[in-house]
Formats: sequence, structure tokens, C-alpha cells
Amino acid sequence: PAPAPAPAPAPGPAPAPAPGPAPARPPPPSFGPPAPAVAGSPRPGDGMSPGPGGRRLVYVFTTWRSGSSFFGELFNQNPDVFFLYEPVWHVWQKLYPGDAVSLQGAARDMLSALYRCDLSVFQLYGPAGAAGRNLTTLAIFGAATNKVVCSWPLCPAYRKDVVGLVDDRVCKKCPPQRLARLEEQCRRYRVLAIKGVRVFDVAVLAPLLRDPALDLKVIHLVRDPRAVASSRIRSRHGLIRESLQVVRSRDPRAHHAPFLEAAGHKAAAKKEGRAGAGGAADYHALGAMEVICGTMAKTLQTALRPPDWLRGRYLVVRYEDLVGDPVKTLRRVYGFVGLLVSPDMERFALNMTSGSSSSSKPFVVSARNATQAASAWRTALTFPQIKQVEEFCHQPMALLGYERVSGPEEVKDLSKTLLREPRL
Repeated sequence: PAPAPAPAPAPGPAPAPAPGPAPARPPPPSFGPPAPAVAGSPRPGDGMSPGPGGRRLVYVFTTWRSGSSFFGELFNQNPDVFFLYEPVWHVWQKLYPGDAVSLQGAARDMLSALYRCDLSVFQLYGPAGAAGRNLTTLAIFGAATNKVVCSWPLCPAYRKDVVGLVDDRVCKKCPPQRLARLEEQCRRYRVLAIKGVRVFDVAVLAPLLRDPALDLKVIHLVRDPRAVASSRIRSRHGLIRESLQVVRSRDPRAHHAPFLEAAGHKAAAKKEGRAGAGGAADYHALGAMEVICGTMAKTLQTALRPPDWLRGRYLVVRYEDLVGDPVKTLRRVYGFVGLLVSPDMERFALNMTSGSSSSSKPFVVSARNATQAASAWRTALTFPQIKQVEEFCHQPMALLGYERVSGPEEVKDLSKTLLREPRL
């Protein structure tokens, strides 16, 4: 076929050369799906509505088990977006057992570097014994599902402009690349999005939001705290280190809501015919909700009366609204950022929220029945656990439109929605 005409210049990454007698692109590897020919394919950045400075920065501000992995895919899959998944994980791992609050400054410094495409910051938080060794693309947390890392030109397995989840088993076989090469790709995109669960108060990001060199916007993804707590308990062993760090950051001078005894949970679980409490792991999984909801309340109060550095730069999105009407929410989110919604992204959002299963393995993104997943906490938690979370989280719940329950019967009546219009 004749080569496709050269597209107009754009700040997005340049596409691979069109097929010709002497392909510049190596053949697809045996370990991954074939990479289709790219003649005439859209180049990243072509569908983008540029901002004043031509470059948009996004921080997805959320907490564990809020549906953030799926929400992050709305950026990871977009051909116009350079996406990083939980980079601050490296800070928490390296500085463990530092408490959550004391690590906020290091988290902000890392984000400041990453938003400037300075990925050398990862070297500061490499694994023990890695001093002097250069990290590669595959050493970054979440690299095996990162669409840029797993796509041409860094890896021949996939194409960034083809929307669809990548197989982490395939990506782990991609050739490791120097971080300098990933930096080059970062600088080619007009939108850089980072998703994180380890910044606890939006005020931590104030210096970045004030920085005239950065055009940063914050999307606050929230979910019913009772659903978050239920998912934390289900994933308790995978979150134990983080839960310890969060619980350790509680202010000893503050008044703390009393924590229900594990025996009380077990007795209620036995009476209600549900799985019993998991001892210390459950204690920390639920105890972390006090810190998470306390800091969430601070952020929401700031957003209600936004200072200059936040005005026009903050959007709150409820997980329940996302899964209830994914296309409408996708359009709202993309409109806030300045991205155009493609039919491929609309189909992706719909497919991911209409799968056949009601749940999946923790920390794995897959298509599921998201409506069922959103209300699963009502049959998974005991009533004492529900009341415990409501005690910790009543302030953000009131602002976000999550109604408290009066008794076990109301919890079990799934025909009654516990959602109302949020104040934000």
C-alpha cells in the first residue's frame, strides 16, 4: 500500500512510519499480539483541545479501593495521555514504616518532578542495593499495565492508539528501556495524568497548583466509605503495610471515635450469617478509615470554599455516578481536562462497567458488573462494621450524598438507594 500522507505537526508522539518496502519497525514479538500496520492511524495529540500553554497536567486524587484503577484506565487508554500509576508507591516502600502524614512532603516533591517529565526521581526510591544501578521502565510500579511502556516505540507488543487493556504477562516480557527514553515519550504528550492514593489532603498539592509553570488540575474520585471499607477488608492482607502506615499517622492528641471490638464484629457476623472478622488485619483495615475520612473531610471543606489556587482546578467524581452512567461521566471528566471523547473510549467505559462478574481479584482491572459491585458492601459488612465506618466518616458522607442507615433492615433493602445529590 502507498504510504499515508504525513499528518499535521502535533505535540503528541509521532506515529511509527507507514509500511513500505523497508519497514522501520521490527516485526511483532512472539510473546505478544501482532501490532497492526499504522498507516493512516491517528497520532496521539490529534484529538486534543490544547490548553493555554499546550500542556495539561492531571492528578487523580483518591484513596485505596475507590475504583481508581478502572478510573485511571480512562487516561491510560487514551492515545493523547501519558499516564503514571501510583508512582508515590516507591516513596512509601522506601521510607517504610514512615507514617502517612510524614510522607506527604516527599510525595509532593516526587509529583513535582514527574510533572516536569523528570523521571530520574525514581532513582531516589529504588530498591535496596540498587544504588549506582540505573532503573529501567519495567522497574516502575505499575509498568506492566502502562500503555506507554508496553507500546511502540518502547515495546513492539501494543499500540497506544488502539484502545484496550494490555496483558501484564505480555508487558513483563517487553525489553526494559532506560528511563531517559520514557522521559522522551513523556515530553511528547500534551496531557500527563498521574493517579495516586497516597496524597491525603488537596492542600498538599497547593504549591503545584500555584506554580505558573504547571497547568495542574485535580480530579477527586470518591466512593461510599462503607464500600471502601468493605473492599479494604476483602483486600486486607494486600494492604496491611499501608494500613499500618495510615493508622500510625493518627494524631494522639485528637479525640478518636471508639473502635468496636473484634469480638463484637464476630458475634454480629455469626448472627447475620456472614464471614467473621479477620483479627488485627480487619482492625487496621477499618481503623485506617478514621484517618482517610478525616483528611477527606478537610479536602471537601477546602473545595466548598475554594482558595484562588484551587478555583477552577478541582472536580469531584463519585464512583457510583461513574458506573451508573459511564459515558456521561467520561464526557464530564474529559471536558474538565480538555480531552475529546472518542467512540472507542466510550465503548471502553461501557464495556468495563457491564461485565458478567460482580467482582474480581483485588488490584486487577477487569470488566465487571459495576452496579452490583457498587452496592456489594450492603451484604458483605456486618451492621456494627457499617456503623463504625459511619462514625468515622459521617462528615464526608454528608457532603457527598451518602445516606446513613438506621438499622439492618434498611441495609438489606437493596431497592432503596442510599444516594442523594451531593453538596459539591
